[in-house]
Amino acid sequence: MKIDDIPQDDSKTYHGHRKVIYGTRNGHYEAATSTGWQDEAYATEQAVADLDEQTEQARRAVLNGERSPLYYYMYRYRHDEASLAQVTGLWRWQVRRHFRPEIFAKLPLKTLEKYAQAFQIGIDDLRRPFDSNACLKNKPSDRHNRNNHD
Repeated sequence: MKIDDIPQDDSKTYHGHRKVIYGTRNGHYEAATSTGWQDEAYATEQAVADLDEQTEQARRAVLNGERSPLYYYMYRYRHDEASLAQVTGLWRWQVRRHFRPEIFAKLPLKTLEKYAQAFQIGIDDLRRPFDSNACLKNKPSDRHNRNNHD
């Protein structure tokens, strides 16, 4: 793409920031900035909507007693089994096993602390995500924005 053709669509997914994109000028690559691209913004919004739907399905599974709160938090904080296992230092099969409510209820404090630290939440919130408005506290998007602006 030529430098002059780099989109400047003021994407709301950029939150007022700019993104570096490489384009060509006189046959050589150069860095330029973009305020967004409608196609990229659409794809991002669709992906976020899909992730939100997965999170809602996980919430319902927890409320129905089919899965442990860990399952909900995994989706809420945009992890998958592999990344959650990696960040906690546990095996993937262990994480998957901890999705079972009867197993999760018996987890030692040390294991719960690993999960709570991974999500940057308290152990009580991890155990009861829907009781004390834990879902409203420490939203991933708030934490992400706070870290980027400090």
